[in-house]
Amino acid sequence: MQSSTTTSQNCLPMVEVEAQGKNFGIRVFTERSCSSLLVFILEAFEELGLDVLHARVSCTENFLLEAVVAKEDKGDGHIDAQMVEKTVLQAIRKWSDAREQE
Repeated sequence: MQSSTTTSQNCLPMVEVEAQGKNFGIRVFTERSCSSLLVFILEAFEELGLDVLHARVSCTENFLLEAVVAKEDKGDGHIDAQMVEKTVLQAIRKWSDAREQE
């Protein structure tokens, strides 16, 4: 079982990605509400060709995303937990940059 966790500085969300067989368990959490962050993360899943099998999201007082995702059956390469984590972190950075420009 491959697992990866990252907590970034600047109050960015904590990201955990865990390989679960052919699927990945993903948890993104921050203590503040983050409007539009979910959109950026879902776009990142799409870029990797990941389908969301199950998700639970809370965006009221804090932001919490717990999801199980799976690679689409297109055979375009191997994806591991680190690659998923890196892509989610890039999406968080894009969201943060877009928020700063508002």
